[in-house]
Amino acid sequence: MEEREAYIALNIMEGIGPVGVRTLVARLGSARAIFSAAPDALQADGVSAGAVKAVLSRRDAVDWRAEEEEAARAGIRIVTQVDDEYPDILRKIHDPPLALYVRGRIESRDRNAVAVVGTRRPTRYGRDCASFFARGLAEAGFTVVSGLAEGIDASAHEAALAAGGRTIAVIGSGMMRLYPPNHAALAERIAGRGAVLSEFPLRREPDRTTFPIRNRIVSGLSLGTLVVEADMKSGALITARMAMEQGRQVFAVPGRIDSPMSRGANDLIRQGAKLVSDIDDIISEFEFLAPGLGLGPGRRADAAPDVSEDERKLLDLLEDGEMDVDRLTRASGLKAGVVGALLIGLEMKKLVRMLPGRVVEKVRSLSANGAQ
Repeated sequence: MEEREAYIALNIMEGIGPVGVRTLVARLGSARAIFSAAPDALQADGVSAGAVKAVLSRRDAVDWRAEEEEAARAGIRIVTQVDDEYPDILRKIHDPPLALYVRGRIESRDRNAVAVVGTRRPTRYGRDCASFFARGLAEAGFTVVSGLAEGIDASAHEAALAAGGRTIAVIGSGMMRLYPPNHAALAERIAGRGAVLSEFPLRREPDRTTFPIRNRIVSGLSLGTLVVEADMKSGALITARMAMEQGRQVFAVPGRIDSPMSRGANDLIRQGAKLVSDIDDIISEFEFLAPGLGLGPGRRADAAPDVSEDERKLLDLLEDGEMDVDRLTRASGLKAGVVGALLIGLEMKKLVRMLPGRVVEKVRSLSANGAQ
């Protein structure tokens, strides 16, 4: 058994995790030594009696070869801690996964990644914010990391793809048990422009324990984590906490004080997360990175921001001058809540500005140089 094969075997072996394996590797000198070590040699501080029992009872029966062969047939590669493709940034966390199952490719440029996470039940404002920030990050040359879930995750992945950027989805199940299953087509698109990955054995079903476990990988792959919309019980807050524990930057988008979906993000800001209202609020934290990062395609100073059809309708109505929001709503024919969300997005793009008395004015055109 070679060293990488030992890591694959230990990863599919129930009862011992990354921390226990790391402790034993430090004690024994290698992962493969765990499979021949005497029982006394497996006993060490940081390794529970249950973990030792699991190793002794399962190490001769674990079939790493069948796991790797099934993965290969499905077009999935298993990348272990001893492989060059294993992300260096992930090695730095307290409990890096022993192996990653990968569809697509992990590239060196993915070291400049930011996670975008949030609720599975976002408001229109939340979806718009997730798309706005993910698109901006992708255009600036950052890889967007998220969890493939409904809501904010899906919006972030979609926006990164639409911007022509890279995105990585970290799933909370085995690769042969993709969850949610209705995102299979999205996962295929992500694999074509980035990677879908999991640390779980191929056929591991998702459950309430697998998602918090995977969240440390979402944050661990990223220089920072942006929480867009999250209630107080959202798994996105677990990801944010893990990012803090990993010494990574945490960002949060402020939301309405009366919206349950904003309480988690607002609470993070109270705890010290950086409030963001524009993509530059994130990019400015990483100015120490490679020259040119943050000025990718679509981030040139003279680049015109992308706008939706409805956003363009509002801008056209404001062409002749400022207008109060109620009048703008009536003129647009859109619902008040939709107009409110659109105006927030346009303000983030620095295309409109809110004035006292619920009045809005256009501040720049969509010409390439931004001039009026």
